[in-house]
Amino acid sequence: MAKDFNRIQPAEYLRRYVSQGVRPDGRRLMETRSVSVNVGSVTTADGSALVKIGNTTVLCGIKAEFTLPGGENNDEGYVIPNFELSSVASPQSRSGPPSEEAQVISKFLSDLITRSSILNLHDLCIEVGKLAWVLYCDFACLDQDGSLTDASVVALVASIANLRLPHAIVNEYTGLGEVTGNKDVQLQLNSFPVTTTFGLFEG
Repeated sequence: MAKDFNRIQPAEYLRRYVSQGVRPDGRRLMETRSVSVNVGSVTTADGSALVKIGNTTVLCGIKAEFTLPGGENNDEGYVIPNFELSSVASPQSRSGPPSEEAQVISKFLSDLITRSSILNLHDLCIEVGKLAWVLYCDFACLDQDGSLTDASVVALVASIANLRLPHAIVNEYTGLGEVTGNKDVQLQLNSFPVTTTFGLFEG
């Protein structure tokens, strides 16, 4: 009955809950969803995290690869986020090319990395002008139930905190990148950005 009423009269459905100071899921109006974080969830990734905010579930895995440095002085690496909304995440999700929502979240995460200075991109440079790391941050939404951007940001921060890079050098004979040791280099997090999603309903 409640689902049918919500579908037919969504505004009145919400109004009745709000008038009693609660949300449809039973939370108080200013009460946040519960949050859980599991780091190192993907053993094949260099860093990863599985984040749940309420029922919303986002997985982030980071893969590090060699690239040419960028930036003004050729002394910076790159962080490239790619968000995918799985077709099983919600009834509205479809298989195929990235949805507009997925593209917006990817762009948001890219801007966040740049503007929050979560990482110093200079730390990703192995040798100026010759070699740097590019971090491919792949996100998969497994269950979409609100606060999707918030969960993605937590997954990003937790995955970077979990990231371990191997020692690497430029081989003087081949000029190519070469791993010299185990994964024991941890990047320093300069900030811990947090986002909060909320809605306005009749003021």
